[in-house]
Amino acid sequence: MTQRTPSAGPLEPEGDLELLEISDVDLAGQDARHARFDECLLRAVGLDGVRLDHAHMLDTRFEACHAGELHLVGATLTRVDLEGCRLGAVQAYDAEGAHLTLRGGKVDYLNLRGARLTDVLLEGCVLGELDLGGAEVRRLVVRDCRVGRLDVTRASLTDVDLRGADLAAIDGLAGLRGATVSEEQLVELAPALAAHVGLTVR
Repeated sequence: MTQRTPSAGPLEPEGDLELLEISDVDLAGQDARHARFDECLLRAVGLDGVRLDHAHMLDTRFEACHAGELHLVGATLTRVDLEGCRLGAVQAYDAEGAHLTLRGGKVDYLNLRGARLTDVLLEGCVLGELDLGGAEVRRLVVRDCRVGRLDVTRASLTDVDLRGADLAAIDGLAGLRGATVSEEQLVELAPALAAHVGLTVR
């Protein structure tokens, strides 16, 4: 079992955090741009307005954390898990991620525009909007999730399995190329697909 050192922060730009456990503290508004997180655990931490832009995270886990807005612009995330978190707007556009898991909890707006993602699992969560506009995504699986709006405008998808998503609306239908949907989802998408290609159905 990984042994971590308890810490209450603070976070600092270009900080080096390794094998730390941060629990039950409020880090709202702190600046950790370009910081490095290695094998850290953040549990029940307030992250509202925290700047993690261009941070490097490796083998790091977030449990039951909460924030109105969280900034991860251009961050590099490898083997990062978020479980049971309640987040408003997550600004993670232009991020690079591999082996990512988002399980449980709720995110109002997950902005991954222009991100490059590989091996992603979304499971048992509620996403108000999942924005993959212009993103490059390889091997993403959605299981038992509700997605209010999915934007795949100009996205590049490879081996993306959306069968476990309850999709309310999709923008950029052409960007679905490379995704797998269920027969039921295809029926629900039929009117939008028909409109997209200019079909008249009578």
